[in-house]
Amino acid sequence: MSKSKILVVGGTGYVGKRIVKASLAQGHPTYILMRRELGFDIEKIQMLLAFKEQGARLVEGSFSDHQSLVDAVKQVDVVICTMAGVQFRSHNILLQLKLVDAIKEAGNIKRFLPSEFGIDPSRMEHALEIGKETFGDKMIIRKAIEDAGIPHTYISANCFGGYFVGNLSQVDSLMPPRDRVYIYGKFKAVFMDEDDVATYTIKTVDDPRMLNKTLYLRPPENILTHNELVEKWEKLTNKTLEKVHISAQDFLASMKDVDIALQAGFARIYQIYYDGCLMNFEIGEEGGEASKLYPEVRYTRVHEYLKRYL
Repeated sequence: MSKSKILVVGGTGYVGKRIVKASLAQGHPTYILMRRELGFDIEKIQMLLAFKEQGARLVEGSFSDHQSLVDAVKQVDVVICTMAGVQFRSHNILLQLKLVDAIKEAGNIKRFLPSEFGIDPSRMEHALEIGKETFGDKMIIRKAIEDAGIPHTYISANCFGGYFVGNLSQVDSLMPPRDRVYIYGKFKAVFMDEDDVATYTIKTVDDPRMLNKTLYLRPPENILTHNELVEKWEKLTNKTLEKVHISAQDFLASMKDVDIALQAGFARIYQIYYDGCLMNFEIGEEGGEASKLYPEVRYTRVHEYLKRYL
């Protein structure tokens, strides 16, 4: 069976560039939407040209030109949207809704993967009000997809290593602390290498088991409490850090003094480590777990991810 042709929207972003690489690596004819709005962003242009040299095809289009989106979509079988999270703020949510409209009109897409790649928004109705709008926006996109009858797969990738592993989930740095570490909560989180997220994502596009389902990334060796994550680092460095355990009440209190731009990030920490939102449910018929569905993928373990920070 021939591999599906994949169009990546947002192919120069944090997730998108990895999706493009994984699609090419797995032998899919890979198309990247080259938005006219890129203008003079030379780094993104050069990245697109590098992908072109590796075999990707660049397709011009614009969110301000509906027909250009329809024409781009008609060239492929699968669309994967990887636009950055900022695109989901209320004033920009129309961007992905425009893509949904184009897919609906084109009528040829056998799978659409919207831009999620984090916590499953369908399970976050009780989230803290701070940052909750992001989950609501993603559910608006889901409703539009399902109302349009578009075949889809949702990806719940949980915690990206670059944001949660390398800094030992500290809120004030993206590098690991050297002396003191704050420990949050007691619930287990799920940590993922971003390249593995992309590999698993591409695996789903031709998999009938994941049609209209959610792929949950829960590789067993990467399911750890915050304290267990810190212990992995201590073992690698052969150094014991001073651990300061923060109660849920103290953590919530500290959020009041945080800049509004950072409060959503604090809220995610709270939901993950104090509420246990990633592991407080069993996966039912609505989805499947990636490492069980695709055991051939050799995923990166947390201690292996941490080695790059030594």
